Amino acid sequence: MLRPSSRLFWLMPALLAPAQGWAQAAPPADSPIVVIGTPLRDPPGTPAYGSVRIDRDRLTATASGRIEDALRDVAGFQQFRRSDSRSANPSAQGATLRALGGNASSRTLVLLDGVPMADPFFGYIPFSAIVPERLAFARVTRGGGVGAFGAGAVAGTIELGSATRADLPDLSASAFYGSDDATELSATLTQDLGGGMVTLSGRWDRGDGFNTTPADQRTAATVPARYDGWSVGLRAVAPISPNVEMQARALLFRDNRTLRFAGADSGSEGQDASVRILARGRWQVDALAYIQARNFDNVVISATTFRPSLDQRNTPSTGIGGKFELRPPVGDAHVLRIGLDTRLAQGDMYEDSFNAATGAVTGHRRAHGRQSTSGLFVEDDWTLGALVLTGGARIDRWTITNGRFVTQNASGSTSTVTRFPDRDAWEGSFRAGALFHVSDGISLRAAGYTGYRLPTLNELYRPFSLVAANSNGGRTTVATDANAALAPEKLKGAEVGMDLSPLPDVHFAATAFYNRLDNAVGNVTLSSVTSGANVTITRQRQNIDAIIAKGIELTASARRGDWSLSAAYAYSHSRVKAPGMPFDGLVPAQSPRHTASATLSWLPETRPGLSGTIRYTGRQYEDDLQTDVLRDALTVDALAQWPLGRHIMLVARAENIFDATIDTRNAGGSRDLGSPRTLWIGARLRY
Repeated sequence: MLRPSSRLFWLMPALLAPAQGWAQAAPPADSPIVVIGTPLRDPPGTPAYGSVRIDRDRLTATASGRIEDALRDVAGFQQFRRSDSRSANPSAQGATLRALGGNASSRTLVLLDGVPMADPFFGYIPFSAIVPERLAFARVTRGGGVGAFGAGAVAGTIELGSATRADLPDLSASAFYGSDDATELSATLTQDLGGGMVTLSGRWDRGDGFNTTPADQRTAATVPARYDGWSVGLRAVAPISPNVEMQARALLFRDNRTLRFAGADSGSEGQDASVRILARGRWQVDALAYIQARNFDNVVISATTFRPSLDQRNTPSTGIGGKFELRPPVGDAHVLRIGLDTRLAQGDMYEDSFNAATGAVTGHRRAHGRQSTSGLFVEDDWTLGALVLTGGARIDRWTITNGRFVTQNASGSTSTVTRFPDRDAWEGSFRAGALFHVSDGISLRAAGYTGYRLPTLNELYRPFSLVAANSNGGRTTVATDANAALAPEKLKGAEVGMDLSPLPDVHFAATAFYNRLDNAVGNVTLSSVTSGANVTITRQRQNIDAIIAKGIELTASARRGDWSLSAAYAYSHSRVKAPGMPFDGLVPAQSPRHTASATLSWLPETRPGLSGTIRYTGRQYEDDLQTDVLRDALTVDALAQWPLGRHIMLVARAENIFDATIDTRNAGGSRDLGSPRTLWIGARLRY
């Protein structure tokens, strides 16, 4: 239990007491209408960091119905694996941007209504619990530094905003049936509550899944990637006064998956809650407190005996945090933000190892650790006619404490106890940008920034292994050791860009960037031993001197009536700088050079419609030595709709229409594949 952090909740009333008084002054007469349930208005300098916004109509119209699929519209976005949240191990769902190298932890700070969504122990994002129907928008800022967001945004920030009353009818529901006996059911009930609203939503997905293992590597124990998950969300928004509102949110979820072999089951679950107070008067306030309880379990099956070799039976973790931001009235030309934020995380790991031949227990392992980040920030946006200058700085105090790793023999007697030294330090970071409106349709922008990310408890204390059949008829074993001495990653970046809007509904943007990630945490190969058809690879998480990524990002969008077109392309020239190491000058693992997507749609609300999406991901490498290649992939998705009356829409969805082969993993020849052609038919109700 993280006792010190519980003070946040007791202190919140004291912090918020002045807010009602500050907020009573009426806003200026020319202020825009405020929709309750939304965050505070973006400062005028926000576009200087080149963010991309995905609106609700696109979030809810993907062929897969998954949030991570919608985020792939932003060129440069990638998960650690190319698998989505139906066929990936949950602990491998890290998100990153700009080809800064992939590992299972997220280098991108993902926020839902201001709350960090990363698992407190592993750092992965529970994408299956983030339902598109519950969202109003997603804004992706590639790079951009830490700013007022908080620690962890080394590759960028993904801000997700919950749907408002204007987005939600009294009742909406959907039901789909798809390939491999898959079903997808969801419903949302929304009611007015005084001057506010309350929304209750639920979703259940399940399917027999597809074979992630190529045909030539399957065995008698190979099974499809089955999945079964559910989530329930509750959100309430209530006005406290004319300019003050409270937003409360709760999320419960459970996700079960089976990967490769019968019995290779994994599961993740969570219980999240948050309270947010927003004051929109002359003295603006954004105060947030949250708590997260998460867990993960995973069974590793031997590739030779097909019995359990490791049971990661329990990985409970807790995250508690909060944020307080004040925007005092300092004149029409300035938007000043002053605040503090904190996040505390602790986690435990309980694992049992087995003799894969006999099934007997051979030992037990346990790991534990805590970490915290607390920061003060100040940021100001200054409007000087057509020029907007923005700049901010923050100072963070981080700690890594109570780290230990315990091994026990089969009887439970303690064999070794390793305690790791506590560590703490101060980190300073800044960001600054300029936005110049040349004309109504042309804007120029430039920005520079720094940021940092603490290694996760998983990276610090939890070793793991993977065993699978390979194409030579043997098995490939990849063992990756933890490293309690990992230092924080630190980013320095700069970018310049241009935005063009020749017509009101036509927009083009181009950005050139340079990012340097020092102390990048990567899985470094220590040895690779081949014995007959079997391969044993040993790796360790280590700090790499630097990853340098530079490139160009292009986006375009156009809308005319019910027609819309969007496209994005990212070229990323990414290299590892590690003098004296065998991977010096190579491409970081999981970093494609080219990514692109385009969507053309005609989807009127009450008439038949059609949408098509094409995506390309270039070749990338699984490992640090560029020995295991993941081939490039081109996929095509489609969605069609047909009204069946005033309230019901028949919907057909098709993923990967041409059944392209998608490599998601390649470890010494042991490969996994991504989603094949998948067809869906169903209906949506809005009442």
